Formats: sequence, C-alpha cells, structure tokens
Amino acid sequence: MVKHISSGSPFEKTIGYSRAVVDKDMVYVSGSTGYDYETMRLPEDVAEQTRNTLATICEALEKAGCSLNDVVRVRYYLKDPADLEAVTPVLGEAFAKAKPAATLIIADLIEPEMKIEIEVTARIGVGAS
Repeated sequence: MVKHISSGSPFEKTIGYSRAVVDKDMVYVSGSTGYDYETMRLPEDVAEQTRNTLATICEALEKAGCSLNDVVRVRYYLKDPADLEAVTPVLGEAFAKAKPAATLIIADLIEPEMKIEIEVTARIGVGAS
C-alpha cells in the first residue's frame, strides 16, 4: 500500500503533490527547497537554505520510518555554480554515512530567491546495515 506524506507546505496542495511517497520499503521525497514553512520565509544564505531543505527532507523521512542514513539516491539542483563551495560542507555532513549515488544539476529554480532544491530516494532499513 502506498502512503502519502505531507510537510504542510501550501505548495503541496496548490500544485497537487506529496512531500514523500512510501511504496513498500522505498521512499521517494519530492524536490524540496529552503523555505521555513512555519514563517514561509526563504533565507538569503544558500547554506541556510540547504539546512532548511535537509530539515524538510529529514521530517518526511522520519514520517516514513527512516532517516538520511537510508538515502540511496540524491539529486541536487543548484541555481548558481558559485554556491557549490558554501553547500558542500553541509551536504557532506548530512550524507557522510549514507554516501548515496548523487547528481548535481545547475538549473534555474521556480522562484528567483531559491538557490537550491534537493530530492532523495531512500530505502527503509538500509542505513542500519
């Protein structure tokens, strides 16, 4: 049975998607950005946006019964290649244990102030092995 997870973001309802979808032991987390959903503010700093993005992803993974350590695939969408230096330490720490397959794409994002978007795929329990 498929389980749909929401982060409470207004974008989920407006656009019609789930923050994450759980199918058996696989968890597919939608592209997430650096909004603080309590304040609906987007920090100016790319590292802070990255931390907020990871917090949103972590919350979705927790609701699915896993963590960043269970991530097997990650895709980074970075608006400005010059920001890579600022986000690398944050991402390196977050995925140090999981070491997922990864792709970095330089892309324009939907809002001008968005600097990074991250999507992940996890497999529940893989981080325990």
